[in-house]
Amino acid sequence: MKSQLLLPNHFKRIGWIILIPSLILGAILVSKGYEAEWLNLRVFSLFNDTIFDSTNSRNFSFVETNVTNTVIGILFLIGALMVSFSKEKREDEFIANLRLSSLLWSVWVNYILLLIAFIFVYSLAFFSVMVYNMFTILIIFIIRFNYILWRSSKPSADEK
Repeated sequence: MKSQLLLPNHFKRIGWIILIPSLILGAILVSKGYEAEWLNLRVFSLFNDTIFDSTNSRNFSFVETNVTNTVIGILFLIGALMVSFSKEKREDEFIANLRLSSLLWSVWVNYILLLIAFIFVYSLAFFSVMVYNMFTILIIFIIRFNYILWRSSKPSADEK
């Protein structure tokens, strides 16, 4: 089975090395609201609009901002994509089918959660839900794919 869009297997280990610390840092960021002072940088912004003052919006300009959220988000996405889309050591039809079903399953669960959020979450809290929603497809995919893979590798009671 040839999968042209999958990364080589060794990227999975690199992905886990990036993903686990970024998950921990992301949890700290969400729970404590911590931002590293040394990450206050001047960055190029395509679109910059403050929430409470739209008259101060500056498009295609340099802005001074803290990029802690950006760095952790990028690290999470790179790590999660590497873990999600790296070949297994033994990539066969079962793995390809499991990968597809896990991806479909994660999209369904993600959008069901988003639909629930549309119904029950309002105001600025909905913005937080949308930010977390960007990451949930990958998280759900990784959890389901690895769980089913682990469960299928265990010998069943019939095989003993």
